[in-house]
Amino acid sequence: MHKSFRLMAKALVVGLCFAGTSAMAAYPEKPVTIIVPWPAGGSTDILARLLSEHLTQSMGNTFVVENRSGASGNIGSLNVARAKPDGYTLLVGAMSTHTMNQALFPTMPFDGVEDFTPIAELALVTTTMVVNADLPVKTVAELISYAKEKPGVVAYASAGPGSINHLAAALFEKATSTEFMHVPYRGGAPAVLDTAAGRTQLFFSAGTQTLPHVKAGKLKLLAVTEAQRSPLLEGVPTVGETVPGYEFAVWYGAFGPKGMDPALVARLNKEINVVLAKPEVKEKMNAQAVELRQSTPESFSKLVKDDAAKYGKLVRDLGIKAE
Repeated sequence: MHKSFRLMAKALVVGLCFAGTSAMAAYPEKPVTIIVPWPAGGSTDILARLLSEHLTQSMGNTFVVENRSGASGNIGSLNVARAKPDGYTLLVGAMSTHTMNQALFPTMPFDGVEDFTPIAELALVTTTMVVNADLPVKTVAELISYAKEKPGVVAYASAGPGSINHLAAALFEKATSTEFMHVPYRGGAPAVLDTAAGRTQLFFSAGTQTLPHVKAGKLKLLAVTEAQRSPLLEGVPTVGETVPGYEFAVWYGAFGPKGMDPALVARLNKEINVVLAKPEVKEKMNAQAVELRQSTPESFSKLVKDDAAKYGKLVRDLGIKAE
């Protein structure tokens, strides 16, 4: 009797494992939705559409991009957090939504770390530190000296309180014991235009926004904010080479809802890394000043947790609130 029961239990376990393996092999059996929590046309959207195109080819079913923007990325991200963890609703998100918003907003509909399954780090956005061409500085060190001689005189632009531009500049102030004037705008476009025109003097932003003005001679490129020099901008130093410990890295990543099967996560990670290694994909994203990455789910999960602790603390210490 007991032996028969043990045999039945063993058969059941084997059957369940086989069913799980078969379901994994069949994935995706229906279209997969990739949500981008930002408007169409930006670099996040461009990357998501490249992924959808190539994953559709390699995985045997359609991957469809859906833009659900609003509330600094929270609306689209919430849709993924509430979805079934079956791999049919994915997110191409950004660093801000998962590491900053929790501290910026008084209430949040989700936890950027706990309510998602990290699948793969996708890319680093080349974030530049630029000044108006007429400002009499050519290096980060000269800017620091100038700012200390004239505290509160140099104005930096941002896309609004709590934006990436704001956080990068606030971190720079804190790291260098300098004082600048913060001038918030309603978006990055007017912020970069006013810096190019000289109404503000300093701006931290993605190269896609700043480099055309650098080429036109309206802005001077002083540095990039990542830990390592960008292979896309040969010879340009990092801020950290002058200010040890300074790093502000803006990344894009692929997420699913909390509780996804680790085997499915590993498969998606492998397929995504293959896409990111393709020369034609690299070329298109390099044109957006976006550097593609390779990662494991584990390394990406650690990055998300570490950055949430780092930037959450910075936001709280500075008392910054989103508007």
